[in-house]
Amino acid sequence: MTVTEDALRAPRVHDIPDTPPPPPPRRPRPRLPRALRLDAADRGVLALYLLTRVTLLLTAYCTAWLFPRDPEAHRPDSFAEVVGRWDWDHYLHIARDGYFPDHPAARPEPWDNREAFFPGFPLALRAAHLLVGDWTAAGLLVSLLAGAVAVLALGRVARHHLPETADSRRAVLLLLVSPCAVFLAVGYTESLFLAFALPAWLAARRDAWRLAALLTAGATTVRVTGLFLLAALVVHFALTARRRGLARRLPWLALPALPPLLYVWYLHGRTGDWMAWKHAQERGWYREFHAPWESWSTTWDAAFGHGYSTPYALLWQAELVAMVVGIVAVALLARARRWPEAVYVALSLWALGTSYWYMSVPRATLLWWPLWIGLAAWTLRAPWRTAVWLFLSAPLSVVLAVTYFSGRWAG
Repeated sequence: MTVTEDALRAPRVHDIPDTPPPPPPRRPRPRLPRALRLDAADRGVLALYLLTRVTLLLTAYCTAWLFPRDPEAHRPDSFAEVVGRWDWDHYLHIARDGYFPDHPAARPEPWDNREAFFPGFPLALRAAHLLVGDWTAAGLLVSLLAGAVAVLALGRVARHHLPETADSRRAVLLLLVSPCAVFLAVGYTESLFLAFALPAWLAARRDAWRLAALLTAGATTVRVTGLFLLAALVVHFALTARRRGLARRLPWLALPALPPLLYVWYLHGRTGDWMAWKHAQERGWYREFHAPWESWSTTWDAAFGHGYSTPYALLWQAELVAMVVGIVAVALLARARRWPEAVYVALSLWALGTSYWYMSVPRATLLWWPLWIGLAAWTLRAPWRTAVWLFLSAPLSVVLAVTYFSGRWAG
């Protein structure tokens, strides 16, 4: 038998090995991007977030039964009426009818200054409405999902400043039980803004400036506060880019200015007024420029001069307290040489503190993430501080939620 024939000979039974050959190696499963992977701290943050959403839902339910529009009613107000108050109507009208509807019935009120609202949230609301047929449900869905992204990002930002990973959850907790936390759950812009702003800040800290610029552009589409975030990023870039060799990334920081410029150009095309946004703010909310001490004096008179009903006076008292908190926060950030965050909060205070009077300053505290991280660090120094803060803040959060859900002015 030749060698070739021997090689082709069928193997005998005793030539077959007793064990089967090993299976081929499995291909490794594709891993999620780092930003999308959730660790134990992230899951704890989401648990806190969902628990507080349930709490607010319960508060809305009880408010509907306790404080209906008609005191003699035997049925509660509808859920849409309870959660859709005040500025929600503006966002709804923009998403549903646009800024300049052709039919006059779509804009009957002379005080409907919808040009004062940036298009980011109405665009997100319109997109969500394609999935959810009800407008109110669509608005709640946008805030729910955006809020989840925001608190996750806040927890990760806090890890850069707090000693332990678990301590980052404290900053999230303080935000979620803050007095104005109800506005993170309803159809308002705060959650969506933070869902862009906080990841943008994280990206900037990692020197991912292209991503930071894109996310900041999303923030400037939602609120004018996005421009304050842009200023903070420019300061952060100036402090870090030279020593890290990133000067070539500077042009990316021009991108976030594009959405506001496009919006101004659009309004000019429809109204012939380059300042249409600002003029709508002045008509609807008296946001014409005044010296800071004049704004303080006017707000003080509104709060303590007995010229307004007590619910409005109490809210103006809250405006004064929030302004003081913001000023202290800026001073402490400057003392710690955290200049980008100090610039961000200071510009917000300047914009809100130079109007005819203060309006929405307490609600703006939701956007000051350095405040909540700083409070978390402060409470870590002594355990009793956490208890004191929660005992003060949580009842105020419920009171303001009831105020909003019952249709009273809540800032």
